Amino acid sequence: MPPMSLPVGDAERIDGVMRIVTALMSLALTLACGQDPPAPGGLAPEVRDSAGVRIVENPAPPEGSRLRWRIGPEPAVSIGVLEGDDPYMLDSPWGATRLPDGRIVVADSGPNELRVFDESGAYLETWGGRGQGPGEFRGLIHVERWPGDSVAAWYGPRRGISVFDSDGSFGRNFTLERNPDDPSASFVRPFAVRGDGSIMAGHDPHIVETVTVEIRDAEGRLRSSLGSHPGHESYIAHEGTDRAMKYRPIFGAIVAEAPWGDLIVHGLNNRYEIRAFAEDGTLARIVRRDHAPRLPTREDVEAYIEEQVAWHPDHLSPSEIEEYREEQRREYRSIPVAESMPAFSSVKVDALDHLWVEEYEFPRDEPSGPSLWTVFDPEGRMLGYVELPAAGLWIYEIGDDYVLIRDWDELGVQSVQLWPLERG
Repeated sequence: MPPMSLPVGDAERIDGVMRIVTALMSLALTLACGQDPPAPGGLAPEVRDSAGVRIVENPAPPEGSRLRWRIGPEPAVSIGVLEGDDPYMLDSPWGATRLPDGRIVVADSGPNELRVFDESGAYLETWGGRGQGPGEFRGLIHVERWPGDSVAAWYGPRRGISVFDSDGSFGRNFTLERNPDDPSASFVRPFAVRGDGSIMAGHDPHIVETVTVEIRDAEGRLRSSLGSHPGHESYIAHEGTDRAMKYRPIFGAIVAEAPWGDLIVHGLNNRYEIRAFAEDGTLARIVRRDHAPRLPTREDVEAYIEEQVAWHPDHLSPSEIEEYREEQRREYRSIPVAESMPAFSSVKVDALDHLWVEEYEFPRDEPSGPSLWTVFDPEGRMLGYVELPAAGLWIYEIGDDYVLIRDWDELGVQSVQLWPLERG
């Protein structure tokens, strides 16, 4: 019997269906293996190795596109009120973390307390407090998850770290061991807890122009150094006089840093280039994304200055406020301007080791509501844009299905909010 033939149109339709089925099966296999789907529009990165460094060159996401990850329309939990019971009136919530059982621990630096709330935001108890005894703080700065169900809180001025178990029982405290060969050792501070219980530490880039990035063990001892790196760009006005003041150049670069799996991200934000180092200090990965540098205009500079002079001391009268602002304007107009605007604002790494890069918000742009982030998979391949609730928020952490943030309302009331995150 001769082979059966199909009309051309039917054959093309079957062939098209088979291609769709094959693509869906491939996507299902990708998702089943825990990998991320390809970037929107089928844009593939170029990945190559150069002298032992993995380089990932990514295209920019299509303008207006969004990854199919969604932030809920409103926070699932909001902690912080203008008037109410004391535990809900937050002073300076500089740190917050979510425990595996849903409780939220807030580090309020005003009263030097760790305040614990249940998964609905109801106050449960307070850990620690102001003082110098075991489990007490002077200058509470931050709180993070410690391996297991514990938390670590760090505080100044001695670079101290205290560990509490999940019941709030104080376990131990320790300090970052001082490096006698480092003349700037007093400016070394913890930055983040890594998954293995080691600590990413380094000089405060606001203070030291050249910073050393370090890995400390769970006792605060120096385990390795990633060497020296640039800190924030800075400019000294009136140098050599009693009016000397340190500024950042207008649109000057700042440090972006975060632990990323086994690597450490550290670099400046003046180029869309994320540099990640191994623990021994060798450069291991470079992640780039297509980005056209934007040169600052005179209007950009003036808008930047107006943002900076918006603040004024509370005790000033209306006429003194304008006089104060005019003096500040003159000062800022004498500060150098960077050659180009920052390529991005900040970086975060989520619980699944995705790298989130916050797009830079230009000073002349109208407030656009949500902030825009480019998300990369754990290997540095671009996935697409994701919107977070609002621009200018302080992101504490990004979990597998939530984002924990710090917000301010129009009255200046601070709140800790948990927003649900759906990953497509």
